Order: sequence, then C-alpha cells, then structure tokens
Amino acid sequence: TPRSMVEYRVERQLYWLWLGAGGDPVSMAGRNVTVAGVSRVGPVYTPPERRGRGYAAAVTAACTQHALATDADRAILFTDVANPTSNGIYQRLGYRPIADRVVLRLG
Repeated sequence: TPRSMVEYRVERQLYWLWLGAGGDPVSMAGRNVTVAGVSRVGPVYTPPERRGRGYAAAVTAACTQHALATDADRAILFTDVANPTSNGIYQRLGYRPIADRVVLRLG
C-alpha cells in the first residue's frame, strides 16, 4: 500500500522534511535505498508558495550528506536540464552534470 511504502522510507531515513520556523514542513527530499554504493536522490519538492527561500537546497543537502555519511559512496540525481534554478542549486551542493538523457513516449 502507499502508506506502508511511505512508512518504510521514513523508518529508514529515506524521506527528509525541512521544517519552517513554525515547525511546519516547507520542503522535502527523498532518496532510494543505496545499491552498489550509490544512492539516487529524488524526489525533491517545495510547494510553489514556499520556493525561493533555500528550503529545497537545505533539505537536498541534508539528505545527500546523510546518504554519504551512512551507506553510500556516491549520490546521484536526475534533473531537468531546462531548469536553470534547480541545476544551479545542485551544482552549488557539489553535484556535477555527467550525461543528458532523452525520454521518448510512444503512442
């Protein structure tokens, strides 16, 4: 069930919430279970009304640092190359572009 999947990821510290000054969640980042020393970070989400305040950068950095400190040798993430805001944030966090991919949908 979706609830059990979320509980599984929360229990293993694979979902991270960034809390605002009032204690309410303002951004989130997740990561997958580490496989072969690599942890894939994502999804990263901040509601539109909370964007532009550094919340996504902070929660992505915390999620990435936790992965590297606990069980991952490397962290990766996929981003939209057409989004200069997120790409700039990820590069400031230490991520570097490796390859571009194209996804095609038939039908």
